[in-house]
Amino acid sequence: MSEEMKGKPAWPGGPAPTRLLGLGHDIVSVEPFAQQLAEPGSRMRDLFSPREQRQCAERSRFKGDSEAVHLSARWAGKESVVKAWSAALGPRPAPYTLDDFPWAGIEILDDSRSRPGVYLADEVRDRLCSSLELTAAPIWRISLSHDGGLASAAAALVVW
Repeated sequence: MSEEMKGKPAWPGGPAPTRLLGLGHDIVSVEPFAQQLAEPGSRMRDLFSPREQRQCAERSRFKGDSEAVHLSARWAGKESVVKAWSAALGPRPAPYTLDDFPWAGIEILDDSRSRPGVYLADEVRDRLCSSLELTAAPIWRISLSHDGGLASAAAALVVW
């Protein structure tokens, strides 16, 4: 390391996250996901918040592609968040089951620069912190991608 780099933060604006708690990845086949969305009586859209649905509809119009492409990437994002949380739990009990998990309480939303982020409803964030015995909310990092009929996401759960 050069002399001028010593003592400077490795992360823009401050120190880098110090510990990775969990890492999750998921992949979704877009066509079967689109079929589930279109199925009469399907409750698949209930798994997404109104803000997620609005962003995906806008992105679909802008890009001229299927809304299912963008929703499937966000679904992969939600699944990767749950997997990272589960990895962080280790042997501790899970605070939710798959049957009672508040999927719409995990939002995968783009910021003003189209960068995806993880936003947890207050109750979900509180459960996350208590389940991991954290005194402050951890930081989420997420990456979404879709190509060739597949959508993928990777999420990392870190603490400062």
